[in-house]
Amino acid sequence: MAEPDVDVSALPQEVREQLAELDLELSEGDITQKGYEKKRAKVLAPYLTQTQNLVPPPAYDEQSPGPSSASASAPEPGPSNSSSSSSRHRHTRRPHRSGGTRDERYRSDIHTEAVQAALAKHKEEKMALPMPTKRRSAYVQSPIDNCTPPDSSSSSDDEAVSSESAEPQHSPDTWINSSLHGSSTSSSASSTLSHGESRPTQPTHPHSQQVPPPPAPAHPPHSHSQPSALAEAFAQTRIDPVGVGPPDMPSQAQARGSRVDLPPNAVVRGMSRGQSRSSMMETADGVPVSSRVSTKIQQLLNTLKRPKRPPLSEFFMDDQEEIVEVPQVDPNTPKPEGRQIIPVKGEPLGVVSNWPPALQAALTRWGATQGKSPALTALDITGKPLYTLTYGKLWSRSVKLAYTLLNKLGTKNEQILKPGDRVALVYPNSDPAMFWVAFYGCLLAEVIPVPIEVPLSRKDAGSSQVGFLLGSCGVGLALTSEICLKGLPKTPTGEILQFKGWPRLKWVVTDSKYLTKPSKDWQPHIPTANTDTAYIEYKASKEGTVMGVAVSKVAMLTHCQALTQACNYCEGETLVNVLDFKKDMGLWHGVLTSVMNRIHTISVPYAVMKACPQSWVQRVHIHKARVALVKCRDLHWAMMAHRDQRDTSLASLRMLIVADGANPWSVSSCDAFLNVFQAHGLKPEVICPCATSPEAMTVAIRRPGVAGAPLPARAILSMTGLSHGVIRVNTEDKNSALTVQDVGHVMPGALMCIVKPDGPPMLCKTDEIGEIVVNSRAGGTMYYGLSGVTKNTFEVIPVNASGTPIGEIPFVRSGLLGFVGPGSLIFVVGKNEGLLMVSGRRHNADDLVATALAVEPVKTVYRGR
Repeated sequence: MAEPDVDVSALPQEVREQLAELDLELSEGDITQKGYEKKRAKVLAPYLTQTQNLVPPPAYDEQSPGPSSASASAPEPGPSNSSSSSSRHRHTRRPHRSGGTRDERYRSDIHTEAVQAALAKHKEEKMALPMPTKRRSAYVQSPIDNCTPPDSSSSSDDEAVSSESAEPQHSPDTWINSSLHGSSTSSSASSTLSHGESRPTQPTHPHSQQVPPPPAPAHPPHSHSQPSALAEAFAQTRIDPVGVGPPDMPSQAQARGSRVDLPPNAVVRGMSRGQSRSSMMETADGVPVSSRVSTKIQQLLNTLKRPKRPPLSEFFMDDQEEIVEVPQVDPNTPKPEGRQIIPVKGEPLGVVSNWPPALQAALTRWGATQGKSPALTALDITGKPLYTLTYGKLWSRSVKLAYTLLNKLGTKNEQILKPGDRVALVYPNSDPAMFWVAFYGCLLAEVIPVPIEVPLSRKDAGSSQVGFLLGSCGVGLALTSEICLKGLPKTPTGEILQFKGWPRLKWVVTDSKYLTKPSKDWQPHIPTANTDTAYIEYKASKEGTVMGVAVSKVAMLTHCQALTQACNYCEGETLVNVLDFKKDMGLWHGVLTSVMNRIHTISVPYAVMKACPQSWVQRVHIHKARVALVKCRDLHWAMMAHRDQRDTSLASLRMLIVADGANPWSVSSCDAFLNVFQAHGLKPEVICPCATSPEAMTVAIRRPGVAGAPLPARAILSMTGLSHGVIRVNTEDKNSALTVQDVGHVMPGALMCIVKPDGPPMLCKTDEIGEIVVNSRAGGTMYYGLSGVTKNTFEVIPVNASGTPIGEIPFVRSGLLGFVGPGSLIFVVGKNEGLLMVSGRRHNADDLVATALAVEPVKTVYRGR
């Protein structure tokens, strides 16, 4: 199909934009050549009739020189200018506007050959440059409006040299090829323009008919110089970004000269209207394409052009001489050699006739029959008794709180709380009585208490993590005391501050004067212990996340029964509790098991311990306490302050429970405390370390011994073997040994085994250290609201060496690392969360504490590994 001859520059703006879009689609391959020609002819059809009526331009007079392109102007308007005369003037100016033609009289074959040699040399230099980038000269910029759509009439430089009157090519493929051949010329043009010469602003007419240029005089008054003509020719063409240096660097074109010849009939085309030079780029082979299509292709080519990554060994070159290799496994590394471990069973859980069917039933019994029996004694900051809460008061206040929670917090038709909802208990460590009332009030109302710490400020370090716990548990109401509520941070309007990460809570004060006394016919519903959740205990992981371990009602009751049997608790005993009563051993022994057995608990707050470290020893001496709940720190502080109190006696103690007895430094504290207070009546067999975890609760505890019976043997282990997870009796000097004390036997009614801490829960060998897993009714059931994490912790089924499950009953991961010693004694050497792997060897974070404590001025020192 013949291309219609229409002056594109004279067309309306929207028509030129349509032609530019057609050229862009053709260059990108979105349209065929035939379709392109049909659509282009359809767009230009209304303007074809005008161009067909035009007459050919008259012959130029050789005697009259034409005006230059720089000074060309429109003819003076006359009273009657016809369309033919205007067309004649337009064709007259056309040869001078082309800007790229050159008179044949100034053509030189020698100069042409020199230019071609310079271009070839420039092309070789360009191939050695780095990969193309989008950086280009700042001097070669032209407005988008001056760019005309590319047509198919351009030809390459080589074709222009050989033929001066070649027919215009109408295929866009030749337009792309001409840009490929002319890329080096474009680079030269950009170098020429960078010398500061101005370029003309007249647009070219790509569709104008080519006519022979008229002969010009020897020295035309307004003729362009060669660089200026070249700049005019390339002002609207693509500039190769590779050949153009930054504006602040000297151009390489100065070394090749500033004169570049063009063939007289070579017409340089511009870009499509609607495109900018920033949208055009070159591939690795120098072909200009649209960045909208070839950006990813360009990135792929750049990646393929990069050198290959050197081998891994070359990254470990040390002074270009040595290669640091990965350490090889020592063939002398100790490996487990024993047989596969057999699960260890605890003694059967006995059945006592007077055990209550639920923990709330025990409170009901003691409140009705032993109302004046002391349940709790709280101390003030000086260590003196502040008040005593009897079982009768505990029962009555708990019933009033349960009635208030279920009937007085909302409207008569719609209450805020209903059985099964979760509520937060926010009480300080110095107010155990209010916490006891709130906890048992929630149990009687069948709502689930979630004890948490009191927030100190809005940006408290653990505030957001506690908020995650409250959010996962769906807590919307918080119980607190009046004193604690006044101490919480508030807004200027007096409202409780919205803590970071916390859900919006409704605060309820549980002081007795704010509670409503129930009617005589209202009694709390106390069902038999079942699998419903009784309370949620918070647990912080090593990442800082706070999760809630749900404990069912039957697990809570079974755990109290197991502790009663293991510790041989009796009614009316006195217990001194130095631990936190909101969680762990302080909650299990000091709040739950004590009420089940009608034990009198004396709570020693942590603030009192800081002011008077020996206050708990004084309480044991004054109240003739039979049991004491302490940590190694309490033993250490009391030992350091024992000189102030010489008349104390610990002869009444039958059981000194060390809550963190599983830590490797506990043996040092226990031995040092015994050496100091044995003269005050302390017996060696009363020290009972234990191992616990929030998920498995009490894993093992040493039973109170009989007077005169031999003490359990201790394990003196090789630290080298422990670092490889293997049990080896130390045969070397004392400095390479770790002394570990046992934590007693498995809890009654429980089944325990040791599995590998990594990978599938495969049973360990008898001389191998692994994670302790427990199956028992007295344990946690799940992470509340986190079903994904629950399965990996609370539903573990151990397998043997062949991968076959040992049974169908699920075990719970305790997070404790240890082994089973002689006589089924349990030894704990660390925690899974504190495990450190260094060069294939195991270390534990607790070892750092043990090593630091080894330099304390105590009489008995056992080093950590």
